[in-house]
Amino acid sequence: MPLILQSTAPLSAADFDTVRTLARASELEPRGDTVAAAEDCAPLTPALRDALDDFCGPRAIDWAVVPAGRKLSDFRLVAMDMDSTLITIECIDEIADFCGLKAEVSAITEAAMRGEITDFNESLRRRVALLKGLDASVLDRVYAERLRLSPGAERMLQAVQALGIKTLLVSGGFVHFTDQLKPRLKLDFTRANTLEIVDGKLTGNVVGEIVNADVKARTVQEVCALIGATPDQAIVMGDGSNDLKMMAVAGLSVAFRAKPVVRAQASVAFNHVGLDGLLELFPH
Repeated sequence: MPLILQSTAPLSAADFDTVRTLARASELEPRGDTVAAAEDCAPLTPALRDALDDFCGPRAIDWAVVPAGRKLSDFRLVAMDMDSTLITIECIDEIADFCGLKAEVSAITEAAMRGEITDFNESLRRRVALLKGLDASVLDRVYAERLRLSPGAERMLQAVQALGIKTLLVSGGFVHFTDQLKPRLKLDFTRANTLEIVDGKLTGNVVGEIVNADVKARTVQEVCALIGATPDQAIVMGDGSNDLKMMAVAGLSVAFRAKPVVRAQASVAFNHVGLDGLLELFPH
């Protein structure tokens, strides 16, 4: 199986030598200064995973062992979480900042993403309830003033779209943001939660079915069926524990700057490079 190294800084010959020895890999061939690939390496055991993490982590190198013989164009769907994956912020935390409750809300968000709160629906309701009475115009301010795309997001999306791969943004966040990102990034499908607004103010309630881990996984499967693909032809990218179920149904899962529980279960982890690191994993 191919082994890929990526970094935001130039890789060195010493890096190549150590990784090749650790992974019993074939010759690492540079692809520019910051990417290298070996055609084959030892089976990815827990011990090898730990050894690669221990060496590469402190050097800000991302490593990946990927299925042999696949091209990026073999995949039919790229599905992404939104908050802290496609974008750099947790929208609900930033909304809460406008009513002085960011610390309280973000503590719940962090616990939920680490998997310490297992009932996502309840954690979301608790956080949204704290927003009751906030002027809905705050949502536009968060989008305009604070929402930023994660590094490499636009390059990654443009490349997969050029290959005819469909895109899905599926979020435990809010449609106010996914609805604006959809045309901006030419996304094919989006799904998220709806905040109830009455007389221009947030009521503290969520309307309709909450997009939790099960709904995320179901949405990936439904979109695959809609486009005539199998889940094995999907790539899923996420960062929190509520992404694990949709990552589990995919042919390739990418943990992006993710919580440890997610990195441990994902096919690939990007801790340093941007979302466009996906483009280096397979021939196009």
